[in-house]
Amino acid sequence: MLAEPQRVRLHCQTSGTGSPVLFLHGLFGSGSNWKRHAQELAERYRVLLPDLRNHGRSPHVPSMDYRVMAEDVIGLLDAEALDKVALVGHSMGGKVAMALALTRPERVAALVVADIAPVVYGRHLRSYVDAMRRLSLTDIGSRAEADQALASAVTEPMIRQFLLTNLERRAEHYHWRIPLDILADQMPLLEGFPELTPNYSGPTLFIHGGRSQYVTKARHGIIRKLFPQTEFACIPETGHWLHVEAPEQVAELLWGFLARTSFAA
Repeated sequence: MLAEPQRVRLHCQTSGTGSPVLFLHGLFGSGSNWKRHAQELAERYRVLLPDLRNHGRSPHVPSMDYRVMAEDVIGLLDAEALDKVALVGHSMGGKVAMALALTRPERVAALVVADIAPVVYGRHLRSYVDAMRRLSLTDIGSRAEADQALASAVTEPMIRQFLLTNLERRAEHYHWRIPLDILADQMPLLEGFPELTPNYSGPTLFIHGGRSQYVTKARHGIIRKLFPQTEFACIPETGHWLHVEAPEQVAELLWGFLARTSFAA
């Protein structure tokens, strides 16, 4: 059993008024990854965009256990005096959202999980961390040079640009704003998902990309076991970063789902 989680205070952007909707980003991301959708929903809802631990402007700490990361979010809700929120999480953020819903269901009014399942995944993300760690930043003079240097290890331009959002210039040199050594060490936890019971019985929507293999039909059973009220929605011709590839379709699904729940503002 996990002993006394050590919460960290998450950096968070907020906007809008109304019932609260909290977005959680994926690995290597930040709250700003959901900014486009947040701006739309802020017309009717209060929107929160935190940076999860070891990401964005939030503190760097050794552990990336999903139960502890969920407690970080609870700490944010307490600081913002929010009893319940609708949670929207992509990838790693989706696992944090699921862990929170399962461990603190009384704080979750509705749950949206984008292209991730509560299962153990393979090690393919480790290659991105390795490529970023191998980059000799003292020899990099621009983002274009960094992009070129990463190209042989990370062949997809969109993924390279996403990773490079973590590159910052300080004084005369570039630095990574995320702690790559910690992420590398914590990859076994990030790839997995803790054994949590019982289930979360609130309204739940799982959105997945038609070209992604993260949420296959074979995984629907374990999803429904933990989240029995799940609705599934597939966006064809999109991959794992579906909220970037098809932002309008994701926004339409979010608006519709929130409007159908008792959470509706």
